[in-house]
Amino acid sequence: MKPTLAYAAIDAKTPLAPYSFERRDPKPHDVAIDILYCGVCHSDIHQARDEWGGSTFPMVPGHEIVGRVSALGSSVKKFKKGDLVGVGCFIDSCRSCSSCKEGLEQYCEIGMNATYNGLEKDGKTPTQGGYSDHIVVDENYILSIPSSLDPKGAAPLLCAGITTYSPLKHWGVSRGHKVGVVGLGGLGHMAVKIAKAMGAEVTVLSTSRKKEEDARRLGATHFIATNEDKALENAAGRFDFLVDAVSAPHDYNAYLNTLKRDGTMILLGVPDQPTPVHAFSLIMKRRKLGGSLIGGIKETQEMLDFCAKHNIVSDIEVIPVQKINEAYERMIKGDVRYRFVIDMASLSAR
Repeated sequence: MKPTLAYAAIDAKTPLAPYSFERRDPKPHDVAIDILYCGVCHSDIHQARDEWGGSTFPMVPGHEIVGRVSALGSSVKKFKKGDLVGVGCFIDSCRSCSSCKEGLEQYCEIGMNATYNGLEKDGKTPTQGGYSDHIVVDENYILSIPSSLDPKGAAPLLCAGITTYSPLKHWGVSRGHKVGVVGLGGLGHMAVKIAKAMGAEVTVLSTSRKKEEDARRLGATHFIATNEDKALENAAGRFDFLVDAVSAPHDYNAYLNTLKRDGTMILLGVPDQPTPVHAFSLIMKRRKLGGSLIGGIKETQEMLDFCAKHNIVSDIEVIPVQKINEAYERMIKGDVRYRFVIDMASLSAR
């Protein structure tokens, strides 16, 4: 067992604070990773504050992890010491269900083992995430970070990148398609970059006209300020696909109306209350409403290689871990362009 420095939520009401615990020694197929950077996802806030229910404490959040291999189990074949690697939203799965066998471990029928706020394969050891100085993970659930990617900007790709890449790839977005991205935040800004690289014509739909300049810089050809009079009505029948990255309650029917016949709206955000959908929003133009959850290990590696080819990383603001509580409050206010990344070297300065 190895002592580990971290920041943790001790309970749902207390700010994150320094915390120490022990990581296991590497088993034969395990890789030990010294963590360099960890992205901050809005789901970290939801879980650290038990806003979704079911959180367990103490909790070390973080599932956008980039680091270097520091030690190897005796049977590891895929990595060597010094390799730059990543860990995303899960660190294991059942490996035997149909989803796992198809490389869709995120949909594991037994339940994937989350990087934090979950349990290890033994069913009793709590998983603790990337707001820490190192982590130990089975080699089959580790990603190779291409050398051309900036490690800091690559960290959010392990969640925000794959969460947007996977549905765009699954639904076949390609050159000539018109894609609307609803919400320009951590997920939305990655959807713009990736859809643009796939050849689509991208439009950002946002309640904030102030984000228009950023939207165009990121690759959007058009911008719609949805809070302006008749903005959505005027966009009726415009898009082949909508990628909805908004977690605040909003009217799905108004956005479905902007799809062409046979268009698809893909939900990535999770509002905190159910959202009604009128049957006519789908029936009248044979539209589809779907959802998507992160991606499997094979597809995540594919996404990283795609991003390296197209020189795509997240727009980030690097912070020391001591500013994590301030970062949470700023994220809630939308005051980040577009992802916080923790420099984990700051743990030693606590």
